[in-house]
Amino acid sequence: MNKEEIIAKLKDVIVEEFEVERDDLKDDAPLMKTLDLDSLDIVDMVVLIEKYFRLKLKKEDFSTMRTFGDLCEKVVENVN
Repeated sequence: MNKEEIIAKLKDVIVEEFEVERDDLKDDAPLMKTLDLDSLDIVDMVVLIEKYFRLKLKKEDFSTMRTFGDLCEKVVENVN
């Protein structure tokens, strides 16, 4: 799976599960504000991403993520 495919699938998962508009998922979009996530939602998102992409992310991975682009880079890095 290449980077564009991973990002497209990640958008699909987030749009479906968190009912956000696909157009709102830009690289510089703040995760918490754009997705209107609370701490429990973040856990749900991590679980969904790990399940869908069959990977394991560390808690530290998410502590530095601020934007959708940060999330994409971390998932791409761990998938490949």
